[in-house]
Parts: sequence; structure tokens; C-alpha cells
Amino acid sequence: MSDLISGAIAMASFVIALFFLRFWRNSRDRFFLYFSLSFGIEGVHRIVSALTFDEAEDTPLHYLVRLLAYGLILWAILEKNLPARRRDGK
Repeated sequence: MSDLISGAIAMASFVIALFFLRFWRNSRDRFFLYFSLSFGIEGVHRIVSALTFDEAEDTPLHYLVRLLAYGLILWAILEKNLPARRRDGK
């Protein structure tokens, strides 16, 4: 049953990643690219976790992968809301 749930979460993560990738292709805004990468990483992580038959999700590797994925989301939000730097040096 846990593999079924992991597969559903992985599929949903990939669908969301494709959704944000489509917006990135239309707008070329890095915000959408970072979100797409984050959900893609989360989907791959779920598949690898299900295939390795590792029932314990409290290992540091699981937390590091999630930290990377959530860090990309946080970085996208911060980058979008920080004031833009001027290119003319002023």
C-alpha cells in the first residue's frame, strides 16, 4: 500500500513539474523553472525511495533531498520578491 501511495505522489509531482515547466516555456521566468525543478526532484526522490525498499524515511539523505527541493521553492520566492538589481550600475 505504501508503494501505491508513493507512486501516486510521484505521479502528482511530475504532473505539477510539467505544469510549471509549461509556464516557464511561455514566460521564461525563472520562478516557474525553480518550482518545476523542485517538484521533479521530489518525484524522482519518491520513485527511488519506493524502488530501494527503504522503509525508514528518517535517514539524513531523505532530509537532504527534501531540503534541496524546498530550498529551491524558497529561493524562487525570495528571488521573485527581492528588488531587482539595476544593470546600468546605479
